[in-house]
Amino acid sequence: MSNDILNVVVTGAAGQIGYSLIFNIVRGEMFGSDQKIRLVLMDIAPMLDGIKGVIMEIEDCCYPLVGEIVVTADPKEAFANADYAILVGGMPRKDGMERADLLKANATIFQVQGKALNDHAKKTCKVLVVANPANTNALIAMVNAPNIPKENFSCLTRLDQNRARAQIALRAKVSVKDVHNIIVWGNHSLTIFPDHRCGYVSLPSGKSTISGAVKDDTWLQNEFVATVQKRGAAVISARKLSSAASAAKAITDHIHDWHLGTPEGEYVSMGVHSDGSYNIPSGIIFSFPVTIKNGVYTIVQGLPIDKNTQEKLDATTAELISEKEVALAL
Repeated sequence: MSNDILNVVVTGAAGQIGYSLIFNIVRGEMFGSDQKIRLVLMDIAPMLDGIKGVIMEIEDCCYPLVGEIVVTADPKEAFANADYAILVGGMPRKDGMERADLLKANATIFQVQGKALNDHAKKTCKVLVVANPANTNALIAMVNAPNIPKENFSCLTRLDQNRARAQIALRAKVSVKDVHNIIVWGNHSLTIFPDHRCGYVSLPSGKSTISGAVKDDTWLQNEFVATVQKRGAAVISARKLSSAASAAKAITDHIHDWHLGTPEGEYVSMGVHSDGSYNIPSGIIFSFPVTIKNGVYTIVQGLPIDKNTQEKLDATTAELISEKEVALAL
Protein backbone atom coordinates (compact mmCIF):
# COMPACT_ATOMS: atom_id res chain seq x y z
CA MET A 1 0.00 0.00 0.00
CA SER A 2 1.21 3.47 -0.85
CA ASN A 3 1.97 5.74 2.07
CA ASP A 4 1.48 8.85 -0.05
CA ILE A 5 -1.02 11.10 1.69
CA LEU A 6 -4.56 10.82 0.30
CA ASN A 7 -6.61 14.00 -0.04
CA VAL A 8 -10.07 13.02 1.20
CA VAL A 9 -12.98 15.47 1.09
CA VAL A 10 -16.16 15.12 3.13
CA THR A 11 -18.99 17.55 2.43
CA GLY A 12 -21.78 18.08 4.94
CA ALA A 13 -19.07 17.40 7.51
CA ALA A 14 -20.92 19.10 10.37
CA GLY A 15 -23.93 16.79 10.09
CA GLN A 16 -24.76 13.59 11.93
CA ILE A 17 -23.43 11.29 9.22
CA GLY A 18 -20.32 13.40 8.85
CA TYR A 19 -19.57 13.17 12.56
CA SER A 20 -19.60 9.35 12.54
CA LEU A 21 -17.88 9.11 9.17
CA ILE A 22 -14.93 11.33 10.04
CA PHE A 23 -13.84 9.05 12.87
CA ASN A 24 -14.14 5.96 10.67
CA ILE A 25 -11.76 7.62 8.22
CA VAL A 26 -9.15 8.79 10.71
CA ARG A 27 -9.12 5.42 12.51
CA GLY A 28 -8.03 3.76 9.28
CA GLU A 29 -11.23 1.81 8.67
CA MET A 30 -11.73 3.25 5.18
CA PHE A 31 -8.29 3.22 3.56
CA GLY A 32 -6.30 0.87 5.75
CA SER A 33 -4.28 1.06 8.93
CA ASP A 34 -1.17 2.61 7.36
CA GLN A 35 -2.67 5.11 4.90
CA LYS A 36 -2.04 8.72 5.85
CA ILE A 37 -4.87 11.19 5.28
CA ARG A 38 -5.19 14.89 4.53
CA LEU A 39 -8.77 15.49 5.55
CA VAL A 40 -10.85 18.29 4.05
CA LEU A 41 -14.10 19.04 5.86
CA MET A 42 -16.59 21.14 3.91
CA ASP A 43 -19.92 22.57 4.97
CA ILE A 44 -21.89 25.78 4.65
CA ALA A 45 -20.35 28.75 6.44
CA PRO A 46 -22.75 28.82 9.45
CA MET A 47 -21.73 25.22 10.32
CA LEU A 48 -17.96 25.69 10.33
CA ASP A 49 -17.63 26.61 13.99
CA GLY A 50 -19.09 23.23 14.95
CA ILE A 51 -16.47 21.45 12.87
CA LYS A 52 -13.74 23.13 14.93
CA GLY A 53 -14.97 21.14 17.91
CA VAL A 54 -14.70 17.93 15.90
CA ILE A 55 -11.10 18.79 15.03
CA MET A 56 -10.36 19.21 18.73
CA GLU A 57 -11.72 15.71 19.31
CA ILE A 58 -9.61 14.28 16.50
CA GLU A 59 -6.53 15.91 18.00
CA ASP A 60 -7.39 14.58 21.45
CA CYS A 61 -7.72 11.03 20.06
CA CYS A 62 -4.10 11.11 18.79
CA TYR A 63 -4.81 9.27 15.55
CA PRO A 64 -1.45 8.73 13.82
CA LEU A 65 -2.85 8.66 10.26
CA VAL A 66 -4.10 12.24 10.33
CA GLY A 67 -1.95 14.82 8.62
CA GLU A 68 -3.43 18.18 7.79
CA ILE A 69 -7.11 18.96 8.43
CA VAL A 70 -8.71 21.71 6.35
CA VAL A 71 -12.10 23.29 7.06
CA THR A 72 -13.81 25.29 4.33
CA ALA A 73 -17.12 26.36 2.80
CA ASP A 74 -15.54 26.91 -0.63
CA PRO A 75 -15.92 24.01 -3.10
CA LYS A 76 -12.91 25.21 -5.09
CA GLU A 77 -10.67 25.03 -2.04
CA ALA A 78 -12.25 21.80 -0.82
CA PHE A 79 -11.80 19.82 -4.02
CA ALA A 80 -8.32 21.06 -4.91
CA ASN A 81 -6.21 17.95 -5.75
CA ALA A 82 -8.84 15.66 -4.20
CA ASP A 83 -8.27 11.91 -4.44
CA TYR A 84 -11.66 11.02 -2.96
CA ALA A 85 -14.74 13.20 -2.58
CA ILE A 86 -17.55 11.96 -0.35
CA LEU A 87 -20.57 14.18 -0.97
CA VAL A 88 -22.73 13.80 2.12
CA GLY A 89 -24.16 17.32 2.23
CA GLY A 90 -27.35 18.18 0.40
CA MET A 91 -30.78 19.70 0.83
CA PRO A 92 -32.84 17.33 3.04
CA ARG A 93 -36.44 16.57 2.23
CA LYS A 94 -38.81 18.61 4.37
CA ASP A 95 -42.46 18.12 5.28
CA GLY A 96 -44.68 18.82 2.29
CA MET A 97 -41.79 18.74 -0.18
CA GLU A 98 -42.44 16.74 -3.34
CA ARG A 99 -39.63 14.61 -4.78
CA ALA A 100 -39.43 17.00 -7.76
CA ASP A 101 -38.84 19.87 -5.32
CA LEU A 102 -36.04 17.90 -3.68
CA LEU A 103 -34.48 17.23 -7.08
CA LYS A 104 -34.63 20.91 -7.95
CA ALA A 105 -33.10 22.00 -4.64
CA ASN A 106 -30.22 19.55 -4.96
CA ALA A 107 -29.59 20.09 -8.66
CA THR A 108 -28.00 23.46 -8.01
CA ILE A 109 -25.78 22.09 -5.23
CA PHE A 110 -24.46 19.22 -7.33
CA GLN A 111 -24.01 21.34 -10.44
CA VAL A 112 -21.71 23.61 -8.44
CA GLN A 113 -19.87 20.71 -6.84
CA GLY A 114 -19.55 18.85 -10.13
CA LYS A 115 -17.99 21.89 -11.80
CA ALA A 116 -15.62 22.42 -8.86
CA LEU A 117 -14.55 18.78 -9.03
CA ASN A 118 -14.02 19.10 -12.77
CA ASP A 119 -11.85 22.17 -12.43
CA HIS A 120 -9.90 21.47 -9.24
CA ALA A 121 -9.86 17.76 -8.29
CA LYS A 122 -7.41 15.25 -9.65
CA LYS A 123 -8.71 13.67 -12.87
CA THR A 124 -8.41 10.34 -11.07
CA CYS A 125 -10.63 11.54 -8.21
CA LYS A 126 -13.29 9.06 -7.10
CA VAL A 127 -16.61 10.54 -6.08
CA LEU A 128 -19.26 8.99 -3.84
CA VAL A 129 -22.61 10.78 -3.54
CA VAL A 130 -24.60 10.11 -0.40
CA ALA A 131 -27.11 12.99 -0.29
CA ASN A 132 -30.55 12.02 -1.58
CA PRO A 133 -31.78 11.55 -4.21
CA ALA A 134 -28.35 9.94 -4.38
CA ASN A 135 -28.47 8.34 -7.83
CA THR A 136 -29.63 11.46 -9.60
CA ASN A 137 -27.42 13.78 -7.56
CA ALA A 138 -24.48 11.64 -8.66
CA LEU A 139 -25.65 11.92 -12.26
CA ILE A 140 -25.82 15.73 -12.01
CA ALA A 141 -22.32 15.91 -10.54
CA MET A 142 -21.02 13.55 -13.24
CA VAL A 143 -22.59 15.54 -16.09
CA ASN A 144 -20.94 18.69 -14.77
CA ALA A 145 -17.49 17.08 -14.49
CA PRO A 146 -16.68 15.87 -18.03
CA ASN A 147 -12.92 15.80 -17.33
CA ILE A 148 -13.36 13.04 -14.74
CA PRO A 149 -14.25 9.56 -16.06
CA LYS A 150 -17.87 8.53 -15.65
CA GLU A 151 -16.63 5.38 -13.92
CA ASN A 152 -15.29 7.53 -11.10
CA PHE A 153 -18.76 8.62 -9.97
CA SER A 154 -20.91 6.44 -7.74
CA CYS A 155 -23.75 6.72 -5.27
CA LEU A 156 -24.34 4.94 -2.00
CA THR A 157 -26.51 1.83 -2.11
CA ARG A 158 -24.29 -0.15 0.25
CA LEU A 159 -26.53 0.87 3.14
CA ASP A 160 -29.43 -0.94 1.43
CA GLN A 161 -27.21 -3.98 0.88
CA ASN A 162 -26.08 -3.96 4.52
CA ARG A 163 -29.69 -3.70 5.65
CA ALA A 164 -30.65 -6.64 3.45
CA ARG A 165 -27.73 -8.73 4.68
CA ALA A 166 -28.64 -8.01 8.30
CA GLN A 167 -32.27 -9.03 7.77
CA ILE A 168 -31.22 -12.35 6.24
CA ALA A 169 -28.81 -13.02 9.10
CA LEU A 170 -31.49 -12.31 11.69
CA ARG A 171 -34.05 -14.49 9.95
CA ALA A 172 -31.65 -17.38 9.35
CA LYS A 173 -30.18 -17.02 12.88
CA VAL A 174 -26.61 -16.77 11.64
CA SER A 175 -23.86 -14.17 11.89
CA VAL A 176 -23.83 -11.48 9.21
CA LYS A 177 -20.31 -12.64 8.29
CA ASP A 178 -21.87 -15.87 7.06
CA VAL A 179 -24.26 -14.14 4.63
CA HIS A 180 -22.77 -13.55 1.19
CA ASN A 181 -23.68 -11.91 -2.12
CA ILE A 182 -26.94 -10.26 -1.19
CA ILE A 183 -27.28 -7.46 -3.75
CA VAL A 184 -29.53 -4.47 -4.40
CA TRP A 185 -30.59 -3.15 -7.80
CA GLY A 186 -31.61 0.30 -8.98
CA ASN A 187 -32.49 3.52 -7.23
CA HIS A 188 -31.83 4.34 -3.58
CA SER A 189 -35.52 4.89 -2.99
CA LEU A 190 -38.65 2.86 -2.27
CA THR A 191 -38.12 1.11 -5.61
CA ILE A 192 -34.71 -0.36 -4.76
CA PHE A 193 -34.81 -4.14 -5.07
CA PRO A 194 -32.94 -6.35 -2.60
CA ASP A 195 -32.14 -9.63 -4.36
CA HIS A 196 -31.31 -12.76 -2.39
CA ARG A 197 -31.37 -15.25 -5.26
CA CYS A 198 -27.63 -15.42 -5.96
CA GLY A 199 -26.58 -15.17 -2.33
CA TYR A 200 -25.68 -17.94 0.06
CA VAL A 201 -25.18 -18.65 3.74
CA SER A 202 -22.11 -20.38 5.16
CA LEU A 203 -23.25 -23.04 7.62
CA PRO A 204 -21.25 -25.64 9.59
CA SER A 205 -22.62 -28.21 7.14
CA GLY A 206 -21.52 -26.17 4.10
CA LYS A 207 -23.06 -23.58 1.80
CA SER A 208 -26.81 -23.08 1.71
CA THR A 209 -28.95 -20.97 -0.58
CA ILE A 210 -30.63 -18.04 1.13
CA SER A 211 -33.97 -19.71 0.55
CA GLY A 212 -32.72 -22.91 2.12
CA ALA A 213 -31.34 -21.12 5.17
CA VAL A 214 -34.38 -18.90 5.74
CA LYS A 215 -36.99 -21.58 4.93
CA ASP A 216 -39.70 -19.01 4.21
CA ASP A 217 -40.03 -17.96 0.57
CA THR A 218 -43.15 -15.89 1.28
CA TRP A 219 -41.15 -13.77 3.72
CA LEU A 220 -38.29 -13.43 1.24
CA GLN A 221 -40.57 -12.27 -1.57
CA ASN A 222 -42.63 -9.85 0.49
CA GLU A 223 -41.70 -8.73 4.00
CA PHE A 224 -37.94 -8.91 3.39
CA VAL A 225 -38.17 -6.63 0.35
CA ALA A 226 -40.51 -4.17 2.03
CA THR A 227 -38.39 -4.04 5.21
CA VAL A 228 -35.27 -3.08 3.27
CA GLN A 229 -37.12 -0.54 1.13
CA LYS A 230 -38.72 1.15 4.15
CA ARG A 231 -35.88 0.76 6.64
CA GLY A 232 -34.83 4.41 6.48
CA ALA A 233 -38.33 5.58 7.35
CA ALA A 234 -38.53 3.01 10.14
CA VAL A 235 -35.32 4.36 11.69
CA ILE A 236 -36.67 7.92 11.54
CA SER A 237 -39.95 6.82 13.11
CA ALA A 238 -38.17 5.09 16.00
CA ARG A 239 -35.22 7.43 16.51
CA LYS A 240 -36.79 10.71 15.38
CA LEU A 241 -33.61 11.20 13.39
CA SER A 242 -32.35 9.67 10.17
CA SER A 243 -29.76 6.91 9.90
CA ALA A 244 -26.32 8.25 10.79
CA ALA A 245 -23.92 5.62 12.15
CA SER A 246 -25.24 2.94 9.77
CA ALA A 247 -24.93 5.33 6.83
CA ALA A 248 -21.37 6.20 7.87
CA LYS A 249 -20.53 2.50 8.13
CA ALA A 250 -21.93 1.88 4.65
CA ILE A 251 -19.93 4.79 3.22
CA THR A 252 -16.83 3.36 4.86
CA ASP A 253 -17.54 -0.09 3.39
CA HIS A 254 -18.14 1.37 -0.07
CA ILE A 255 -14.91 3.37 -0.23
CA HIS A 256 -12.87 0.65 1.52
CA ASP A 257 -13.79 -1.87 -1.15
CA TRP A 258 -13.37 0.65 -3.99
CA HIS A 259 -9.88 1.49 -2.73
CA LEU A 260 -8.67 -1.93 -1.55
CA GLY A 261 -10.78 -4.36 -3.58
CA THR A 262 -13.39 -7.01 -2.85
CA PRO A 263 -12.62 -10.54 -1.59
CA GLU A 264 -12.52 -13.22 -4.26
CA GLY A 265 -16.04 -14.32 -5.16
CA GLU A 266 -17.77 -11.56 -3.20
CA TYR A 267 -20.24 -9.11 -4.76
CA VAL A 268 -20.97 -5.65 -3.43
CA SER A 269 -23.56 -3.14 -4.58
CA MET A 270 -22.66 0.28 -5.98
CA GLY A 271 -24.69 2.89 -7.79
CA VAL A 272 -22.66 3.40 -10.98
CA HIS A 273 -23.11 4.72 -14.49
CA SER A 274 -24.92 2.09 -16.49
CA ASP A 275 -23.01 0.57 -19.40
CA GLY A 276 -26.08 -1.25 -20.69
CA SER A 277 -25.64 -4.35 -18.54
CA TYR A 278 -28.89 -6.20 -17.88
CA ASN A 279 -30.51 -3.94 -20.50
CA ILE A 280 -30.41 -0.98 -18.12
CA PRO A 281 -30.12 2.10 -20.37
CA SER A 282 -26.96 4.15 -20.24
CA GLY A 283 -27.18 7.67 -18.92
CA ILE A 284 -28.44 6.83 -15.44
CA ILE A 285 -26.72 5.90 -12.18
CA PHE A 286 -27.99 2.45 -11.25
CA SER A 287 -27.11 0.07 -8.43
CA PHE A 288 -25.45 -3.07 -9.78
CA PRO A 289 -23.56 -5.96 -8.20
CA VAL A 290 -19.85 -5.39 -8.77
CA THR A 291 -16.46 -6.82 -7.99
CA ILE A 292 -13.46 -4.54 -7.51
CA LYS A 293 -9.75 -5.00 -8.17
CA ASN A 294 -6.98 -2.40 -8.18
CA GLY A 295 -9.48 0.39 -7.65
CA VAL A 296 -11.58 -0.56 -10.69
CA TYR A 297 -15.07 -2.00 -10.38
CA THR A 298 -16.56 -4.52 -12.82
CA ILE A 299 -20.29 -5.12 -13.08
CA VAL A 300 -21.02 -8.78 -12.43
CA GLN A 301 -22.38 -10.32 -15.61
CA GLY A 302 -24.68 -13.23 -16.35
CA LEU A 303 -26.80 -13.31 -13.21
CA PRO A 304 -30.23 -14.83 -13.89
CA ILE A 305 -33.13 -12.40 -14.12
CA ASP A 306 -36.53 -13.99 -13.53
CA LYS A 307 -39.89 -12.40 -14.28
CA ASN A 308 -40.34 -10.90 -10.80
CA THR A 309 -36.84 -9.43 -10.81
CA GLN A 310 -37.34 -7.98 -14.29
CA GLU A 311 -40.51 -6.25 -13.15
CA LYS A 312 -38.64 -4.73 -10.20
CA LEU A 313 -35.77 -3.61 -12.48
CA ASP A 314 -38.23 -2.04 -14.90
CA ALA A 315 -39.94 -0.09 -12.11
CA THR A 316 -36.76 1.31 -10.59
CA THR A 317 -35.35 2.11 -14.05
CA ALA A 318 -38.50 4.05 -14.97
CA GLU A 319 -38.19 6.06 -11.75
CA LEU A 320 -34.55 6.91 -12.47
CA ILE A 321 -35.32 7.99 -16.02
CA SER A 322 -38.09 10.23 -14.72
CA GLU A 323 -35.77 11.76 -12.12
CA LYS A 324 -33.11 12.34 -14.78
CA GLU A 325 -35.56 14.15 -17.04
CA VAL A 326 -36.68 16.43 -14.20
CA ALA A 327 -33.14 17.13 -12.98
CA LEU A 328 -31.52 17.81 -16.35
CA ALA A 329 -34.38 20.06 -17.43
CA LEU A 330 -33.66 22.46 -14.56
